[in-house]
Amino acid sequence: MKTDKPRMESRRTAFVNLVKGAGFLTMGGLFWGNLLNEAKATRGILRPPGALPEAKFLSACIKCGACVEACPYHSLKLAVPGNEAQNGTPYFTPREIPCYMCPDIPCTVACPTDALDLKLLLSEANPSKPDINLAQMGVAYVDSENCLAHKGIRCDACYRACPLMGKAISIKNENNPETGKHAFFYPEIHKDVCTGCGVCERACITELPSIIVVSHEAVTGSTGDFYLSTKDKESKVKSENANKNGDKAETEQKTLDYLNDLEGLTDDE
Repeated sequence: MKTDKPRMESRRTAFVNLVKGAGFLTMGGLFWGNLLNEAKATRGILRPPGALPEAKFLSACIKCGACVEACPYHSLKLAVPGNEAQNGTPYFTPREIPCYMCPDIPCTVACPTDALDLKLLLSEANPSKPDINLAQMGVAYVDSENCLAHKGIRCDACYRACPLMGKAISIKNENNPETGKHAFFYPEIHKDVCTGCGVCERACITELPSIIVVSHEAVTGSTGDFYLSTKDKESKVKSENANKNGDKAETEQKTLDYLNDLEGLTDDE
């Protein structure tokens, strides 16, 4: 009796190769996906208190999880494939569990490499004792399109939840031009005080939070060294230093040269 054994073996081989190929594709997808996720560890990630700037933090963090274990509120998580943060690094999501700003800062204390650096939480007034209120995990941002207070509905949930109430978030009142009788009460964020703990985001009563916490780099610009303001203390210091260093005459000459160049460009031909 004639059999189709060669044909059966051929089909079996083809099936095995197909399965192997699918396996390689899956593993390859996971591998490259993992690399991409690590490469795009973006500015929107919220790190624990005292975290170094993101690039330095990623170099110093050994992904040991000590900070995660030390957090009494289980706010911190270690990133896994698919998260925005680099795999194995700590982060927190305010809407789920914010940072409740422990005075003894156990997560930062537990870090063995200073990726979370207590020195960043020291002040000139008290250079020996770290202060959680000096943390710069991020800064809160109000979505005025969906905030109830901006719609004329009295709500101060974020303001009252803020651990630094009246300092990081204050209430600004403004007349309602539509009625002429009532007032709006807006939450106003003071980014120089806001720690980015996210308690306000957790407390927001709208379906999706109308106040969110993002990293400082994501929302904070820089005017650079070319623009000075009489209202800005840092600008005043720059100006004073320039005068002390004898740069005033040089700066004035550069300004005149620049203006002379502009005159040449605007001359009629």
